[in-house]
Formats: sequence, structure tokens, C-alpha cells
Amino acid sequence: MDTRVRSAAVPAWQEIEQAEPEFALRVRRLFDAGRHKTIATLRADGSPRISGIECEFTNGDLRFGSMTGARKGADLERDPRFAVHGPTFHAEEGKERDWPGEAKIAGRAIPAGPVTADEASEQLDGEMFVADITEVVITGLNAEATKLVVESWTPERGLRRVERD
Repeated sequence: MDTRVRSAAVPAWQEIEQAEPEFALRVRRLFDAGRHKTIATLRADGSPRISGIECEFTNGDLRFGSMTGARKGADLERDPRFAVHGPTFHAEEGKERDWPGEAKIAGRAIPAGPVTADEASEQLDGEMFVADITEVVITGLNAEATKLVVESWTPERGLRRVERD
């Protein structure tokens, strides 16, 4: 099976927003809280590679690019599986209840053509990818800041919440 073709079983971001609007809104807020994210891809030997990345939610999709010649782009061309971790903010001591948590999105990167500048529609040096999403996770704390809360969504099982000591 060609993993680069969008499957009805693997939703675009818009489908997650429709299925779980409050959860999707919290994920977007966490992702939009900072410009720089981290992406994990797989090297040719199967070992993980971590790279900095910027991404955006646009037209119902999660999109991100890779400059021509970048290793992360080569990784995604060879094996489209990825995980993106949103910006990380640490809870202040004594203010753990105010910590917003962190969000992660995993899936397969689908090539979407060259990177373009929106204003000028000029071609830039790189490849754009659209995410076929297989999992979305928010990790945070409960209201008392005494337990770790992991909320995860997959197309197969929907939204699930687990609290851990």
C-alpha cells in the first residue's frame, strides 16, 4: 500500500476539529503558543532524527515544510512517518496548576508540492508536506496539579483520558 496517498481512515486536521472541537482547540492553542516545534523522523537506518520545524494549521490541514537538501525532508520522502512536538513551557514552581501542558501530533507526511510564499506566490527552495494524522496527544496536569493527565485521540478509538500518579 502506498502510504503517501491520503486514506479515509486517516483524517485531516479538520476532521479532528469536527469530531472533538474542544480538544482540537486546546491542541491548536498549545501549538500556536510558540513558533518553534520539534519533529521526529526516521533515518535510513531506522534510528530517530530530531529537527526543529515550523508548522501551521491551514485550510483544515496541518502543514510543514522542509528546505531542499534537508535531512528531515529526505527522511520523510523515504519513510513518511513523523511525530511533531509543540513548543514546551515548564510549569513554574508553586504555579503548577497554571501549566497549560504540551501537545504532540503523529502521522504520515504527504508531499504537497514546493513551498511557496503566500504574499508573492513565489517558489521558495523546499518541499511542503500535509499531515495525515494518526494520533494527537495533550499531556498536562489535573486541576489539583497532583496527577499527570494524558488525553489522546486516534481515528480508531476517538478521545481517551488517562490520569497517572
